[in-house]
Amino acid sequence: MELYSFDANYVQRLKDGHGPTEEHFAHYFGNLIRIKASIRLRSREALEDIRQETLMRVLRNLRNGVIEHPERFGAYVNSVCSNVMLEHFRGDSRWSQFPNERAEPESDGSDGESSLLQDERRGLVRQALQELPVKDRRLLHRIFMDEEDKDAVCAEFGVTREHLRVLLHRARGRLRATMRKAEA
Repeated sequence: MELYSFDANYVQRLKDGHGPTEEHFAHYFGNLIRIKASIRLRSREALEDIRQETLMRVLRNLRNGVIEHPERFGAYVNSVCSNVMLEHFRGDSRWSQFPNERAEPESDGSDGESSLLQDERRGLVRQALQELPVKDRRLLHRIFMDEEDKDAVCAEFGVTREHLRVLLHRARGRLRATMRKAEA
């Protein structure tokens, strides 16, 4: 890419809306902005947003008389681009801290009623587990309490993974039925 020297005449033509100068400005700086932004951005949409925002701000500031040193025009465009990129990253980091779908905060059980209900529920589960056959109780404990690897549980019980799924389904069904009976 050929380097270009900017002067007061170029900046004035750009300020006046001279078509060929505007095209040169958009092409020349658009390519430089893409190169600069592509180092830190991978999204084409974000690159294009930054390019357009930078060019728009420079033209707006130029037409509002903000640019005082035409010989530093290239550095000014670079600075505006840097600021736009920083704003983009700050905006992303503000929102990316929070996942789109957050789980509800866990209850700490600080109120007495919820604590009482949890204790009552634990007691029902213990009672229901004691009423289950030993094999079901052992299976549920190994899978859910010990969080044992299912392949190890299969080897211990002498079953395949498919049959383990069936055994778990039946044991959980018996546990639910026993708990319903205990609640009633």
